[in-house]
Amino acid sequence: MAAGGGAARRCWRSGAGLAGAVRGICGSGRATAAVRAEELAERLRKSEEQQREIPKDPTQRWLRELAAMSQQLQQVHPNVLAKILKQRTLYQNEEIVVIDKPYGLPVHGGPGIKNCIADVLPILAKMLENMKAEPLHLCHRLDKETTGVMVLARSKEAAEKIRLLFKTRQVEKIYWAIVLGDPDPVEGVVEIPIVEKEVQSHQSHYKMTLAPNYRLCPEDGKVMRIRGNRHAERAVTRYRRLAAASACSLLELQPITGVKHQIRVHLAYGLGCPILGDHKYSHWSKLAPQKLPEHTLRRLKLEQSKARHLPLHLHAHRLCLPLGQPLDFVCKLPLFFQKTLRKLELDIPKD
Repeated sequence: MAAGGGAARRCWRSGAGLAGAVRGICGSGRATAAVRAEELAERLRKSEEQQREIPKDPTQRWLRELAAMSQQLQQVHPNVLAKILKQRTLYQNEEIVVIDKPYGLPVHGGPGIKNCIADVLPILAKMLENMKAEPLHLCHRLDKETTGVMVLARSKEAAEKIRLLFKTRQVEKIYWAIVLGDPDPVEGVVEIPIVEKEVQSHQSHYKMTLAPNYRLCPEDGKVMRIRGNRHAERAVTRYRRLAAASACSLLELQPITGVKHQIRVHLAYGLGCPILGDHKYSHWSKLAPQKLPEHTLRRLKLEQSKARHLPLHLHAHRLCLPLGQPLDFVCKLPLFFQKTLRKLELDIPKD
């Protein structure tokens, strides 16, 4: 109402009125301006109520709850976030703390990020031990949208030791992902270097992509070695299919190397099976929501126009850490991941 009233007052002071859509407000006097302003305020109020209204459709409700959870993690006080992480602690000893990382929480800070795991490590350490506890230390990272097992160290020395284990590939990491399509073959190894490149489009952006050392000879179709990109990093990912249904597959993945976005790139561009909800790597030349098969949309009871709300279905399921004796940590799937498996009729293996 204040915005509409302010416009009317400016019209009266100017004596000439405003052009276009608001010309009628000035011409019909202060009373009409007040009515228009009240109508505008009422429309805004109804719009806000509709946005707050809980959708009747279960799928829409599920997607909205997940989006709200991610937003809430960015809005809570750091002490509250540290308490959430404390509640999600899977294991701790004198060297390490293992947590179940929630969806939508970044590990590191950056533009537009208010809360991240790195910022609350000093608070979390005090909650777990005592007020004089040293801050916890990051040993590795997971993407903002990735859930599951994450290891923190209680000291710099322990952090350096664990980082070395990751660097020398002594840590066994197992991920689960729901992907579009069916990989061919259903089990194997993707070994293709990865490099970061700028995508030239109407909205330029950067993505990780494949930088293969081989290509097909146009003359005879034979595989021939080519000169590698000097900026590319070696990347190796083992995979095997655990289940297939509804034009999707549940895959178990073991990244041997640790390149940024390695699993997502190898699945999308190496196997042609992008992760469900991976809108970044479902296209190369554009930023757009993932295009889902009709059968998948039907099983999810989802319209294509709402596919942009689907979360990334990538979960750090298991991690084996050789600290003296091997420590094996398994983290159950988040609720949204379990719901998707049921909707798609993808059976979780019993073993």
